[in-house]
Amino acid sequence: MAVYTLEQLRRIEANARSAGMDLMARAGRAAAEFISERHEPASHVLALAGPGNNGGDALVAATHLLRQGYAVQVVMPGDPARLPADAVQAYARWRAAGGVEDPALPTSAPDVVIDGLFGIGLARPLGEPWQGLVDAINRWRVPVLALDVPSGLSARTGQPLGRPVQATWTLSFIGTPAGLAGGAPAMGACFEDGLGLEPQWLSAVLAA
Repeated sequence: MAVYTLEQLRRIEANARSAGMDLMARAGRAAAEFISERHEPASHVLALAGPGNNGGDALVAATHLLRQGYAVQVVMPGDPARLPADAVQAYARWRAAGGVEDPALPTSAPDVVIDGLFGIGLARPLGEPWQGLVDAINRWRVPVLALDVPSGLSARTGQPLGRPVQATWTLSFIGTPAGLAGGAPAMGACFEDGLGLEPQWLSAVLAA
């Protein structure tokens, strides 16, 4: 397990962006591959896209899965125009692939959910409509892949910020936040994807 503080993860992300690396594209592809290894293309995949870059990761994953023939639904309660720049590009690619988004959950449960509501930056309790979405997802009791951290769980402390998503799997990108290194019941089975970042490059960034 590669463990980093939130400040270290932010530094790595900033340096990767400056070096022209598209970490969102890599994270979304990794999430799509994770789902495709466990679910057939006939599966109904629901991707929850939140208002930040975690939502952009989910949009990239949804785009890959849509192109592979999955029945993909994106639920995005927020305004796409207010997404961060990288996530705006991910949204544009989702639309270019023929995707559309819904503001609310479907009436019937999907086969699997991608939780891209909130990532490591969440620092306050979930408000509405987010808590209502999370509660509904948890009631479904279907497999859930959380990207970086289950929404509603603090990556800094590992403590709940409201009632978090009860993930089946948590896929951490680059490494695991230090606050989650001990695990948490909401995380389910934990996995990491280093996004192809070389150890020597990471060491140089963190030593600077």
